[in-house]
Amino acid sequence: IYAPGETVTWSVIVMAGEKPVTGTAGYVIRRGGADEIARGEVELIDGKGRVTGTRGDPGTLLMEIRFKAPGDAKETIGRGGAIFAPEQIKASMAPPDDFDAFWSGKIAALKAVSIHPQLTQGDAGAPGVEYFKITMDNVGGTKIQGQLARPVGKKDLPAALQVQYAGVYKLDRNWVVDKAKQGWLALNIMAHDLPIDESPEFYKKQSDTVLKDYPGIGCDDREASYFLRMFLSCYRAVDYLTECPEWNRKTLLVHGGSQGGYQAIATAGLHPAVTALSANVPAGCDHTGKQAQRAPGWPNWASRTWLKKDPTRMIETSRYFDAMNFATRVKCQALVGVGLIDTTCPPEGVLAAYNQMQGPKKILIMPRTTHGSDVEPPDAYYQANGALFHQLKGK
Repeated sequence: IYAPGETVTWSVIVMAGEKPVTGTAGYVIRRGGADEIARGEVELIDGKGRVTGTRGDPGTLLMEIRFKAPGDAKETIGRGGAIFAPEQIKASMAPPDDFDAFWSGKIAALKAVSIHPQLTQGDAGAPGVEYFKITMDNVGGTKIQGQLARPVGKKDLPAALQVQYAGVYKLDRNWVVDKAKQGWLALNIMAHDLPIDESPEFYKKQSDTVLKDYPGIGCDDREASYFLRMFLSCYRAVDYLTECPEWNRKTLLVHGGSQGGYQAIATAGLHPAVTALSANVPAGCDHTGKQAQRAPGWPNWASRTWLKKDPTRMIETSRYFDAMNFATRVKCQALVGVGLIDTTCPPEGVLAAYNQMQGPKKILIMPRTTHGSDVEPPDAYYQANGALFHQLKGK
């Protein structure tokens, strides 16, 4: 973390097996993960070199270094990140003037549909825990499908809603059972209107056909966006938890990573019953990032040129579904994890969203964490998230 104008120095080590490499490696430095501001070659002496960079305003830098050894088929890529004045990073664009009116109307339409919860008890696989598959009615004749677990015979429980990362896949029973074993009323919902426990082949077929590139569905029409039903599912799931007699009427946490972090921020911004959110490397931040010369987060809403849709309409639609704009309405406790070399959910946009949150909050900056965690797993976030669960239970 640097002040604007300070110089960042990245140390580079290139090895071929256990042998240091001699020669040069190419590097690029990108402002906000997008605009290239420097390019060059770094000399490697005994496998070691240094790259420097700076920027004079709040934001991030992403340094990418590439090396191709003789005989290798492809380059090896390494990345380093840096942040300048993170607390001063601003939103790329204000929310639409009718943002609240739009979502109030959608929530009113949701409330006009009976929740109609249907629970089917299953095997929890753990003593002292009840487990259920659950469906609820959503807008447009769609369903919310998920799973619920709770300690047997317990009342006055804190509630947790887990929302899902991107993709099309089954839900793991342990995601709710483990939380119930810790004394939580735990609900976990699908991002899609699909059964929660089908075969891998079932989900692959859905992913390859009707849900192929689902983030692009309705991306130029706020009334048809795929995320409209998804976010209303989250709102309804919170409604359901607030009606459970086991809930303690005090603690309701919504948590998830990537697309789950996106949904968590949106849910906390929309639903007043949410008392805490936890979001690791959240997606959906800063859809208008390009307007501020920085890389937007997944799903790169307005960059989906292969869809042959009007880019102006895509940008305008994206603003109603930007985590950054929901964050302006977040007043509850918040924990957010960000990876400095995450190119899927770039850190500058995540920090811009985080800075909009109005309640007590904590950011965990993980210098060598990518989105897929192939360099350094987000252990700091996992530890802090575990601590948050304990703290919310009063421990």
